Amino acid sequence: MAQWIEGTVVENIHWTENLFTLKIDADIDEFTAGQFTSLALDIDGERIARPYSYLSSPQDRPLEFFFYTATGGVLSNALVKLDVGDKVFVKQQSNGFFVLREIPECEEMWMLGTGTGVAPFFSILNTDEPWQRFNKIVLVHAVRTLADLRYQEMVEVLKEKHGDRFLFQAFVSREVVASTINGRIPGAIEDGSLEDRVGLKLDPEKSHIMLCGNPDMVKDSVGILKARGFAKNRRRTPGHITVENYW
Repeated sequence: MAQWIEGTVVENIHWTENLFTLKIDADIDEFTAGQFTSLALDIDGERIARPYSYLSSPQDRPLEFFFYTATGGVLSNALVKLDVGDKVFVKQQSNGFFVLREIPECEEMWMLGTGTGVAPFFSILNTDEPWQRFNKIVLVHAVRTLADLRYQEMVEVLKEKHGDRFLFQAFVSREVVASTINGRIPGAIEDGSLEDRVGLKLDPEKSHIMLCGNPDMVKDSVGILKARGFAKNRRRTPGHITVENYW
């Protein structure tokens, strides 16, 4: 059984009223980009825990996590109040199969995420493996408002480093913002506007799609992709779609 270890908050970045990042110093075991661990606090005599994907890559320290304070979310509403030097429990061992070793060979990788569900994609993209395996990588980040569109400096670094091998497209659903798509990911897959905007076609012969975030986005996108000839990826039956519900 995985053990809890005590970590120390190094930084708490408040992006918006509900969106924040914690950087935590903790001596955890090695993990694979795309995996998750659990964080916990003792609240009113009870240890409250929840799984969170790493945004940081395995080689990076401190550990970095991206949060949204959910209404009624006891843990997230406590984590947002932590100060530098405060303690937080971290599971020593990580878990999860939302990793590149589970992805069959393909030419083009599409990473579609909503909100803080983009975290595991940044963890993966800041390692060497995706750039060794795929000719092109598309990262899509869908948010409600422009203020929620964080980590753009990381996107710019990836663009500079990898040139036209890296394509990025933002969605903003509740505001009209230049260079973004106003709407939801499933609709833009269905009508072809996502492919038109990034200049690349989703092709079962070339593409793999990783989906992470809002379960409705994941479910709706999978249904639309299946209608276009894509199949869920399973170990016994490799396919084109790998999912993680980040909720």
